[in-house]
Amino acid sequence: MEPQQVDLTAPFGGRTLPNPLTTASGCAGYGRELAKFVPLDALGSVTTKTIMPYARSGRATPRMAETPSGMLNSIGLQGAGIAHFVKHELPWLAERGARVLVSIAGERLEEFAEVAEQLNGQPGVIGLELNISCPNVADRGLVFACNPATSYDVVRAVRRVADAELPVYAKLSPDVTSITEIAAACVQAGADGLSMINTTLGMAIDPVTMRPALAGTTGGVSGPAIRPIAVRCVHQVHAEMLAGRIPRVPILAMGGLRTGLDALEFALAGASGVAVGTTLFNDPAAPLRILDELRTELAARDFTSFTDAVGYAHRPVS
Repeated sequence: MEPQQVDLTAPFGGRTLPNPLTTASGCAGYGRELAKFVPLDALGSVTTKTIMPYARSGRATPRMAETPSGMLNSIGLQGAGIAHFVKHELPWLAERGARVLVSIAGERLEEFAEVAEQLNGQPGVIGLELNISCPNVADRGLVFACNPATSYDVVRAVRRVADAELPVYAKLSPDVTSITEIAAACVQAGADGLSMINTTLGMAIDPVTMRPALAGTTGGVSGPAIRPIAVRCVHQVHAEMLAGRIPRVPILAMGGLRTGLDALEFALAGASGVAVGTTLFNDPAAPLRILDELRTELAARDFTSFTDAVGYAHRPVS
C-alpha cells in the first residue's frame, strides 16, 4: 500500500467525514487562531471551546501551568455565551467550510437543553458534544459525568430538544470508578457517540511561592501523560460494546495525541475518530502532519482504510 491510497474517511453519526481528525474542545478556541495554520475544511471537523447559555469570565489567574508531560489548566469555561457564538463565530466557521462539532455545557439540565435548542438548524453544525464534566449546581456541585444517573439525565434532556438528525456525543471523565457504567448510561439515554476522555484532575505546587500553582488549586491534566489512560478507557468501553453490554456507537478519542502513530493506537483500541488538543499550543500545524503520518502508519500495516483499523486490537490472536 502507498500512503496516498489509504482511505481516511470516518463515520460520524449518520454521515461520513473526510477524515477522523478533529480538535479537542478548548484547545483551538472557535477556530480563528488555528485557521492561520490549517485550512479548517481540511479537518474532519472542528470542535469548539465549550459554549454555555451566558457569557462567563472563567476562573482567576494563574490558570495554566506546565507539567513534565503536558499541562494543567483551570480556565473555568470562559466564553461569550451562545448568543455571541451563533451570531459571530458560527457564520465565520460556516463560511470556511468547517464541519462544526459544538461543545456545550451548563450548570443545570435546563441550561444544556437551552444551548442545544438554539443550535438546531444552524449552518455548519454537524453535532453536539456534551461537556458533562462540569459541576452540577443543582446537585451540591457534583460533576455530572461522575454519576450514571446525572449523565443519563443530561443526555436525555438534550436528545429531547436537539434535531433528530444532529448527533449527540457525551464527553466522559476518567475520574470515575467505572467509566463503562457512565458510558452505558449515556448510550441508554440516547447518545449517538462518546468522546473520551476529558482531562483528569491534578495539581502542582510552585516551589518558589510554596503555594498551589493554579489560583483554583486543582486543574485538568492534559497532554502525553494521560494518553495511556485515554487508550485504556477507549479499549474498555469498546470491549463492552463488542460483548453486547453497551450498544455500539462511535467513540471519539482524545488525550495526549501528538502523532499519526498515536492516532492509530486510539483506532486499534476502538476509536473511529480522534482529536488533537494540547499539542496545538506548541505545534498549531499538527493536524495536517498527523493525518499524513496516520496514512503512512496505516499503509505500513496494509490497512486500505482507517475504518479497517478500528477495534483491531480486540481481534482474537490467531
